[in-house]
Amino acid sequence: MSKGLITVLMLVCSNVFMTFAWYGNLKLQQMNVIKDWPLIAIIVLSWGMAFFEYTFMIPANRIGSQITGGPFSLMQLKVIQECVSLVVFTVIVATVFKGEPIRWNHLVAFALIILAVFFAFLKTD
Repeated sequence: MSKGLITVLMLVCSNVFMTFAWYGNLKLQQMNVIKDWPLIAIIVLSWGMAFFEYTFMIPANRIGSQITGGPFSLMQLKVIQECVSLVVFTVIVATVFKGEPIRWNHLVAFALIILAVFFAFLKTD
């Protein structure tokens, strides 16, 4: 498997954990699982999930970076990560937070982000 594909797959895994670390507490609150938890306990829970985000993110950046022999520049890695982040977030919102509609302006915003990926990989030399 290529370093580029491994990098993207690891970024997907990282972003699944990140999305649940950042927004999962809202779903748990909605389900009354952590209804009476103090904020500090929710933060510690989120930090625990974020640990797993980092176990994928750091290796993905090291494998994918040209600095360490990977195929992507730092700018390309960042743009890929942001694109992956929004795709993962959208899938999770559509499947876990079913009350959040995806509107036309969201689709336009995503299309512009895809254009950002195109421009990040455009050869300008």
